[in-house]
Amino acid sequence: MNVPAAVRASAERLVVAATMGPTIHDVHAWRFKVVPGLIEVHADPDRFRPMHDPAGRGLHLSCGAALVNLRLAAAQLGHEAVVRLLPDAGRPTLLASVRLAGRHRVTREERLLYAATLRPFLTDRPASGTRPSLPLVNELGGEARLEGATLHPLPPAPGSVGQRAVLTTRGDSPAEWLRAGQALQRLLLSGTARAISTSFMYETVDVPGVKGVTEPGEVPQVLLEITQNVRLFEAPVRRQDERQGRRHRVR
Repeated sequence: MNVPAAVRASAERLVVAATMGPTIHDVHAWRFKVVPGLIEVHADPDRFRPMHDPAGRGLHLSCGAALVNLRLAAAQLGHEAVVRLLPDAGRPTLLASVRLAGRHRVTREERLLYAATLRPFLTDRPASGTRPSLPLVNELGGEARLEGATLHPLPPAPGSVGQRAVLTTRGDSPAEWLRAGQALQRLLLSGTARAISTSFMYETVDVPGVKGVTEPGEVPQVLLEITQNVRLFEAPVRRQDERQGRRHRVR
């Protein structure tokens, strides 16, 4: 069955927008495919074969990140994106399908997150950083919960100015890896919008403090360090103060 030209054009526009956004890997380990009524997300193992990841956990995390970019792009065009993870057991490389189901009114949060996809992630520790406030960490935790994951703050590490945290899921299956990838991507985009630098790593074995904050059944997926970038955060305030000073001098 052929895809109507208007539908294909809209889907292809979404695919282009989604591929432009940053993901948690420099290498795009996924491919989008437009089929009747759906956009499919396929794994591309040939582009992502790390020796230490034979099960493809990192690949699933990366594809989950791409799903977030696709959903945000759909929202900007007024489409409700309905996602199914691992929809076909007979095709293991088909990781998700996305159906555009009716109209969607884009929210302010979706606009902010989509705008963050047009900028690189803040993953390097800032030269002038501080530990983010608890309300801000809780906001990031709320973003993770929207994707089916949980963000647990960890006790401070000696000599660190950032807030350590662990991202967990209920279980450790490919579907949970995809959810963790979506949660990590949403968290990174939200952090970029809030002048937050976030470094992360997948190796969460024997990390001090993890067992003390997680519940039975929770599986650590990603270890993060979240730092408020003071220079970026305060720059608008300084510019405003300078403008006010100039107005005072003119008077």
